Amino acid sequence: MRYAVVLEKAKRNYSAYVPDLPGCVATGKTVQEVLSSIREAIEFHIEGLVEDGAPIPDPGTLVDYVEVHIPAAAS
Repeated sequence: MRYAVVLEKAKRNYSAYVPDLPGCVATGKTVQEVLSSIREAIEFHIEGLVEDGAPIPDPGTLVDYVEVHIPAAAS
C-alpha cells in the first residue's frame, strides 16, 4: 500500500503524519530521518490494527501542489 505522508518543518526538526491513519506520527532531525521513522510508524500502526482485528484503512488522501503567483510588494 502507498499512503500519503505530510511533512512539516519545525524550528529544529521535521514532523510527519499520515492523514489516512489517525495517530500515526513521527519526528526526525532531517527529512530522511523523519521519512524513515514514519515508514516504521506506518508498519507498526498497521501491525497493531491487524492484531486488534481492526480494518486497515485504504489509502484515500490525494496529494498535489498548487503553484500560485504572489505579486511583488508595492514600494
